[in-house]
Order: sequence, then C-alpha cells, then structure tokens
Amino acid sequence: MDFSKVLAEAMLKRQAFFAKAKLNNTDCYRVFHGTVEGANGLNIDRYGDAWLVQSFHDTLNEDQLKQITHVLAQHGDYFVVYNDRSQKNSRVANNLVNEAQDYAMSEQVMHENGIAFTTKLRHEGQDPLLFLDMRIGREYMQKHSHNKAVLNLFSYTCGIGTAAAVGGAKRVMNVDFSSFALAAGQKNAALNKVESVCEFVQSDAFPALRQLAGLPVGGRRNQKLPKFPKLAKTTFDLVFLDPPRFAKSVFGVVDLINDYQGLFKPAMLTTKAGGTIVCCNNVAKVERQSWLDSLVRCVEKQGRKIINIEWLDCYQDFPSFDDNHPLKIVALTID
Repeated sequence: MDFSKVLAEAMLKRQAFFAKAKLNNTDCYRVFHGTVEGANGLNIDRYGDAWLVQSFHDTLNEDQLKQITHVLAQHGDYFVVYNDRSQKNSRVANNLVNEAQDYAMSEQVMHENGIAFTTKLRHEGQDPLLFLDMRIGREYMQKHSHNKAVLNLFSYTCGIGTAAAVGGAKRVMNVDFSSFALAAGQKNAALNKVESVCEFVQSDAFPALRQLAGLPVGGRRNQKLPKFPKLAKTTFDLVFLDPPRFAKSVFGVVDLINDYQGLFKPAMLTTKAGGTIVCCNNVAKVERQSWLDSLVRCVEKQGRKIINIEWLDCYQDFPSFDDNHPLKIVALTID
C-alpha cells in the first residue's frame, strides 16, 4: 500500500490543529491515526524533535517507510523513528541505524501546553512515556487543581499529576506499581519545578486505594499478601482513575469490562464531599452510557449523589468512528 495519499490528507486536515498547538507550546500530538484514516494498525506521532512511526499489524517495507518519510519531511525536519510492533505482545521488533537509534534510546524533552515532559521512544517498556490521547485529561487537571489535594491512580509517568501540580495543587499523590514509570514521573516534576508538592508511591493500586479509603486490605483466594506501603486513610479534592484494561495480582483483578466498580468504589470513597473523581475506560466495546449508569448506581449505593457530570472528549488529532472514541473520560462531582 502507498501511504503517501492518506498521510498527506490526514496532515492537511490537521493544519488548524497544528497552528493552535504551536501557539500553545505543544510539540507532541498524533499526525496519523491509521485505524480511522485509511491504514489500519499504523500510527504516526510527533514527539518533540521526532516523528514516531509505529505499525501494529504489518511490518512496513523500505519503500513504504520512504513514502511516509517524504510526506513527514514536508512538515518538519525531525528524526524519523520507526517502531515495528507487529510481533507478539506489541514489543518493538526492529533495529534502527545510526543517529535514529541513538536518538530513540536517549531521553528527550517535549512540551504540551508549555508543560515539559520527558520522553524516550525506545526503552524497557513499550510506550514513549506519555499517552497523547490523554491530553484533555491533563488539561482538565491543570485547570481544576488549584489549591487542591490530588490523587493520581495508575499514574504511569505521572503526566496527570505533573499537570495538576503545575496547575497549583497543594498536594499530589501519584500511585503506580512500576518504579521505572515513577522515576520518569519524578523527572517530569523536576522539569517543571513542582517536586515539592508531588509524592510518588510505588504500590499495587488495590492496597493503596483500600487503605486510603479506610477499607481492609485483602487478597484473592486467601493468598499470602506481599509487603506493601502503609498509607493512612485520606480524602482528596480531585481523584484521577485511569486503570489498564486488565491486570491481575494477589490483591485483586483489574477488569474494565466486568468489574470497573471494584476500583471505582474505593476511589470514590477517597473523594471528598463536593470533590471530583475523573474516571477513564479505554475499552472500545464498553458503551459509554451504560458505563456511566453503572458508576451512578455505585455512588448511590454509598448514599451519595452526583451533582455534576462532565465528559472529556479526545481532541481531533485522535479521530474516531462516529465520534465514538474508545477512550472514555468522565468527571463526576460527588456530594
């Protein structure tokens, strides 16, 4: 397949978006979303001074990569890094040459709305340290965090927490199981000089959440529990819940299709009266209204009520079929 035409069309559609991004000091965004724009399984992003080309279904051949590089060069003379992730488990399978390899393996800095974030296009994990479709979530947190205590769950590299701190939060607790991700989060805090308000808790989400909510910590099938950080019961003004689709540990199972409430309930209990919990679900097959209805029922079962509902929709650099984006984000203010 010749990708030149569909990529050029996608770039043309984004011209107004690109101009606005430049004004807002944003140099990281999606330039081609193949599933919707004509090449299923091919995504192309800008990360600072690099174009990141990723194929998830089929390996690009040399001619196809040249076609893509030619179109991209018309929009910016940046490094082109190609990550072939078409193999099992979506791991990067290909080698790069010369400068592109050195660049991809080194830490770089990019910006979103003036906030600096560390990025690395190839590392021990899989993704480049910041999920670009979550931009609307980071903007919401920056806008609504002033003088608030913030809990950022499944924080990954703490982009949400960093945005909240830059927005003037008085306290930000980032919780994630990965020491690698939290180390990147600490760099993000340092880049933006907000280390003084940011905390980094390396923990399974279940024991962390249950302790913060004042609930007992248990395990699956009475398994022996490993050690975990001890946390005091605490409530927060603003809670961000962005779990992975599925994960399993001795403490519990994360399942966004069948049991979102298992995480939502303790997270909601950590949310102060009048506070807001922002919930994310990235599973395409989950219908957004039925998911919202399940959250409302869970709140009401706890004798509380939702006083405001705000959907946060992804930006136009991430187009979707019929405006039904797989990533659903809703902010619930709870009394």
